[in-house]
Amino acid sequence: MTSTGTLQDNSPKKKREFSNSIHRFITFIIRLICHINGGLNVIGKENIPEEGGVIIASNHVSYLDPLLLGAVIPRMSTFMARKGLFHIPVLGWFIKHYAFPVDREKTLPSTIKNAVTRVKRGKLLIIFPEGRRSETGSLMEGKRGVGMIASLGKVPVIPALIIDSDKALPCGARWLKRAKISVIFGNPLDVSNQEGKGHYLHETVTKNIMYSIGELKKRYEDISG
Repeated sequence: MTSTGTLQDNSPKKKREFSNSIHRFITFIIRLICHINGGLNVIGKENIPEEGGVIIASNHVSYLDPLLLGAVIPRMSTFMARKGLFHIPVLGWFIKHYAFPVDREKTLPSTIKNAVTRVKRGKLLIIFPEGRRSETGSLMEGKRGVGMIASLGKVPVIPALIIDSDKALPCGARWLKRAKISVIFGNPLDVSNQEGKGHYLHETVTKNIMYSIGELKKRYEDISG
């Protein structure tokens, strides 16, 4: 009884250790490929809290972006991913381990609740506020959902900027092209004391987040190759 109970108690721990090992291996491979393919420059990683609920809000210019963020952030990450991706063979299986689905056409209350619950439990959540890739590289208007999650979750938001991932994997490309990619993390935003309520509050927080990403873009615009 004792030995069986011990094995059962250790089982979840062993699963977590195995999952962490797989995560470290995958992120190492992604970083290695990026370095070989032209370079990977990461700035401001120290702005990410080592523990506790936090949201990383980033621009989105390439299908590489989720992989890049997951590889350079020194914590296990959770993503909100387009629901259609979960039905793609192999890729869908992989995504299920790191993300939960979201309907881009109509964000359901259950999706927002899921995201808020995760950050309140101390998880790191990565969100692309624009809702989809920017085909021009310019920042688009942020969706209200990120402001809602940040306001309800009452956790810091780290604005992030990805530069030149669209050069490494342009729209329609089947394989990587040589390019140096930069990932920049800004200072944490405290949205817990933001005035207002309801839609107005959520839209205001979203605009503040997008403004911060825009400021990173202005500051680091010369870093692009």
